[in-house]
Amino acid sequence: MSTPLVFFILRIVSALALLVFLGALFWVMWRDFATASEEIDANRRVHGRLVHLQQIDGRYVATPETFPLLSLTSLGRGPSNVVPVEDSFASTDHAVIALRGGRWWLEDRQSTNGTSLNGIVIDQPVIVTDGDIVSIGQSHYRLELE
Repeated sequence: MSTPLVFFILRIVSALALLVFLGALFWVMWRDFATASEEIDANRRVHGRLVHLQQIDGRYVATPETFPLLSLTSLGRGPSNVVPVEDSFASTDHAVIALRGGRWWLEDRQSTNGTSLNGIVIDQPVIVTDGDIVSIGQSHYRLELE
């Protein structure tokens, strides 16, 4: 085999190797992008809602005010919360409702006045279900899951 023929074959093999490498790199990047996109969509998906309740004569009455239940829903007085709680007993970052392992959890975020679930003050994360009532100060919310 002549030297120019060997160099030509090496150039062809190198070009093919470069194309395979670039194709593999593109495929890995596309897969990561698709996974990240699915995760973002899942975090934005509404899984139900929180209905603001008003207590009248010892009974809870639903108000027209509702909030979407996302996979991570924050409650508190701060403007960045999904559920802004307009109550003087609410902390800025008061509580969070999160979907973990297929179950919904309510967690108090070390608030000053605490968070109640169905009238019981919680001190650690607890599992919540459809129809549970979350109370922060004088504000009450019914959990409605899809």
